[in-house]
Amino acid sequence: MMIAALNLLAMLVLGAWLAATFDRMAPALWGGRARGPLAALADGAAMLTRPATGTEKPDAMLRIGAPLLYLVLAAVGLAVVPIGPAGALIESPVGIVIWGSCEALIVIAVFMHGWAPNSPFPLIGAYRYAAIALPVMLPSMFVLIAAAIPAESLSVTAIVESQREVWNVVRQPLGLPLFVLVGLTLTLRGPMDYADGLDLAGGTSAEQGGRGRALWQMARLAMLVAFSGMAAAVFLGGPLGPVLPGPVWLWLKTALIMAVVVVLGQAVGRTPPANMLKLLWVFGLPISFLHLVAAGALALW
Repeated sequence: MMIAALNLLAMLVLGAWLAATFDRMAPALWGGRARGPLAALADGAAMLTRPATGTEKPDAMLRIGAPLLYLVLAAVGLAVVPIGPAGALIESPVGIVIWGSCEALIVIAVFMHGWAPNSPFPLIGAYRYAAIALPVMLPSMFVLIAAAIPAESLSVTAIVESQREVWNVVRQPLGLPLFVLVGLTLTLRGPMDYADGLDLAGGTSAEQGGRGRALWQMARLAMLVAFSGMAAAVFLGGPLGPVLPGPVWLWLKTALIMAVVVVLGQAVGRTPPANMLKLLWVFGLPISFLHLVAAGALALW
């Protein structure tokens, strides 16, 4: 238990630093200026030393509670991922359900973050995110249930064990791309960044600075680590692999998913909310449901 808890803490802290480093190196792929690993630490330190900003009659409890809830959800979500032979910190027969609950509560955390400042742009970002994020939750559940069918279990550990011969990314090739779309939504990135978009002057973060903003950004990075760990476990076999220890394999696969999400988040532009809603309801939801049907038919065959 203690080893699993330490591994979880290390993954969240070091993973957040690695994700921030990816953010600063990704622009080099399209001719921008890359910044080294120390840049993430320097930016974090600068954010912590800036004075906090305030608005008239903000909700102080929600202002602190929203990023803390976001951070806790990232920790709980990662806790159901088996890190190695010792298993997960939270070894549950319904690990996928726990992860789904965390996904749903993220919408609440982001909405709280937009409500707290008592300002128009953050509130618009909160409502806009809720409208986009809710239809993403259904494809997420369809994809995860499809991945659980070969294991005949909702346990994340059982899903990992079912991939000893073939990874789910091979037998269910649509699953990982659809789940990456969910990851972009959960981490407020790229085409799914409707909460903190620049068109709203920063959205839910528009009126936030100093330590409060640093905590929110840390929570976003931690959620990227948690999502990437779950994606690595469900679709890439998690800690399974030859020669290297299980935790090393999970680290490598998690880092790969993180890099993909960061690149997509910076490379793909955001569409107007109405267009994205149409894409999600008309295309995303039916495709994810057909993916689930195909996974079930393949299991029966």
